[in-house]
Parts: sequence; C-alpha cells; structure tokens
Amino acid sequence: MAAEPVPLDAWSHLRRHTTARIALGRSGGSLPTRETLGLAYAQALARDAVRAPFDPEALAARLGGAEGGVRVLESAARSRSEYLARPDLGRRLCASSEAALDGMARGAGPWDVVVIVSDGLSALAAERQSPGVVAALLPRLRSLGFSIAPLMVVRLARVGIIDPIGQALRAQLALILLGERPGLGTPDSLGAYLGFAPGPCRTDADRNCVSNIHPRGLDPAAAAGRIAGLLDGARRLRLSGPRLKEGGALSVPAAG
Repeated sequence: MAAEPVPLDAWSHLRRHTTARIALGRSGGSLPTRETLGLAYAQALARDAVRAPFDPEALAARLGGAEGGVRVLESAARSRSEYLARPDLGRRLCASSEAALDGMARGAGPWDVVVIVSDGLSALAAERQSPGVVAALLPRLRSLGFSIAPLMVVRLARVGIIDPIGQALRAQLALILLGERPGLGTPDSLGAYLGFAPGPCRTDADRNCVSNIHPRGLDPAAAAGRIAGLLDGARRLRLSGPRLKEGGALSVPAAG
C-alpha cells in the first residue's frame, strides 16, 4: 500500500523567500520525515562548524595582499574546548602574542584602523567569507584616507579581543571579522564588529555589528560597503555603539 502524500502547508509558498525553517507541514502530530532528517542534518553541520579546525597561517597566506602584511596571533585559549568553556580567554592574547604585538607596535602607528580576522565559532565562515570581505573593504578604506595597520589573524578569538589589540597598536578604530554561532542551515555566517577608541573599559554596548555575511545572506562585497560606511562615520563622529547609524543617519554626539 502506497504511503499517503504529505499535504503542503498553507504557507509553503513563503519558503522560497527565506532560509528560516517555516511552513514545514506535518505528518499526524509530527514533522514529515524529510523535515526531521533535514533538521538533523542542519544540526550536524552546525556542530561540525563549531568544532572544525582552523589554520590561521593558511588563511593569512590567502589574505597576503593586505598592505603592511599579515600577522598571526593566538588568543589565551589553548584549545577549542577551552575556548568554548572560557569565553574570557578568547578576549585576550596569550603571553607570546602579547609580546609579539608590543614589538610590532614599537615605533609604528598610530593607525586609523586595525582589521582582525578570527575563526570565532565557525572556522568555515572565516575561511569562506573573510577573504572576500577584506578584498572589498581595504580598497574602500584607502579611498577614504584611512591608515590601516597590518592585518591580524587570531586563532580562537572573541569580539572583545579588539580592545587589547587596538590599544596596543594605538588604533583609533578596531574591526574584527569572525565566524558567528552557526544557525540551522547557516554554518558559515561571518560577523563584523567594530569599536571606536578600543580599550579595557569598552563593552558590547560600545560596538556596532554587521552580521549574516554569507552567500545566502549579505554578500561580502555588500558587507564591505556597510562596514566601510560605519567606520567612516565612527571616525568622523568619534564614537561607536547605538548612536552610530547606517545609511548616513549618523547621530551627533551629545553635548558635554
């Protein structure tokens, strides 16, 4: 006896407009088998993305066209497991990388911006998306008159690592491109976070974010345009965070 076909959900026509898991239909009181298997597959891709190994030297070689060269650094997290269990370790450099950064900064700079790339929570995102973003972003920044520090590739970093790196290099702005927490169906999404006057007192509230950078979301070239606009606005207004807006609607710093 042939199995009865699963009826289409009334909202199924909306699925072509989004990668979100909507209008999945049902089989009795449960999801159809194909949707159950698809969900399990997406979960497996997300777990693999979080655990995937990262080769910072190989990525640095792909980014080697950056003016001033590329430097490879390590966060204080010694392993992926430690990185996941101790977010604080991803916000600072290990001792050897701190020393290397101090030596690099001696007699150099200050710069308008330092750009950092990291695997974050998805090495896949950093490897797939960051070369395109960097290739489109750096020429835009140069055309706007930015002085750009050597590009940094940091293994196992969190967003907060922009503060010690930016401060050590005396950069007015710091930007990090790193793999975002994988979603179901989007294991390779890159996020961009920037902050003005990086330093130890900065928090997430002092930063701006451009997220969902991947071929099915915001493509790298478009992301580079948005990031460059935010960096330019932050430099002109000398601020970042909620008062810095996209699309030219940049707020005026509060008096006093």
